[in-house]
Amino acid sequence: MKRIVSVSIGSSKRDSKAVVRVLGEEFSLERMGTDGDIQKAIAIIKELDGKVAAFGMGGIDLYLWGGRRRYILREAKQIARAPQVTPIVDGSGLKNTLERKAIETLAEEDPSMFRGKKVLLTCGVDRFGMAAALQETGAEVLYGDLMFALGVPIPLYSLKALERVAAVFAPIVVQFPFHWLYPIGDKQEEAPDRKKYERFYAWADVIAGDYHQIRKYMPDDLSGKIIITNTITPKDVEFLRKRRVRELITTTPDLEGRSFGTNVMEALLVAILNKPVSAITPQDYLRLLDEIGFKPRREVLGA
Repeated sequence: MKRIVSVSIGSSKRDSKAVVRVLGEEFSLERMGTDGDIQKAIAIIKELDGKVAAFGMGGIDLYLWGGRRRYILREAKQIARAPQVTPIVDGSGLKNTLERKAIETLAEEDPSMFRGKKVLLTCGVDRFGMAAALQETGAEVLYGDLMFALGVPIPLYSLKALERVAAVFAPIVVQFPFHWLYPIGDKQEEAPDRKKYERFYAWADVIAGDYHQIRKYMPDDLSGKIIITNTITPKDVEFLRKRRVRELITTTPDLEGRSFGTNVMEALLVAILNKPVSAITPQDYLRLLDEIGFKPRREVLGA
């Protein structure tokens, strides 16, 4: 059995394990949280290097994207350099393939989900595949990068505007301590700041993006809303149900009661492909996703 380990700087309370059979082979998927401790994450990776099939780098992205350019996060680079033998991925390969494909699949199956609707995407530079796909569905998309990453209450309503903002801010932002940009460790368990962006949640028919970013400012009442995200636990499902979310959609499949992050799924695909990450193309991922038959998880939570 091949072992896949996601080492996350997120809360250890969200740790989990699952054994899955994919294309006739069994894989152990594990998530280990370090409660915001980057040095502990590096130590775990070094200890397991060469002993597991692939690492996922959780709770932090290696890259931010702005148009055709990508910018490397300084703190993430430390983690990515830790293993010398085992490949490590941050999920960005699947954010440009699986998440794009998930939105396209949902739009094909039910065009009314997006066409003429309002979509709040918490961060487009983090989910560039989803951002581009949503723009093509006929929805009005609000890109919340300035709001959810920098705390600046300025919505962006086009990919071009997002790309212009990213070109200015991304080279600076990637040098920041990551906890300035994203909730890590115990911050992921704190009560949401419900009022700060309440009007934008109320405006949207569909709310998409990273779950912790969505949760960070989530109002008490999300009646009738659709949430598109991933990295969901059973506890998260109940949290959303209490807020009267109509439907939960995850871009990664339901495995043993939770939807793992894209970094875990990408690490799984890397282990199956069994070739250097630098040699893997988006077409490799798409071919394998079709072969496996991964589809978005859909769960109706309320009326």
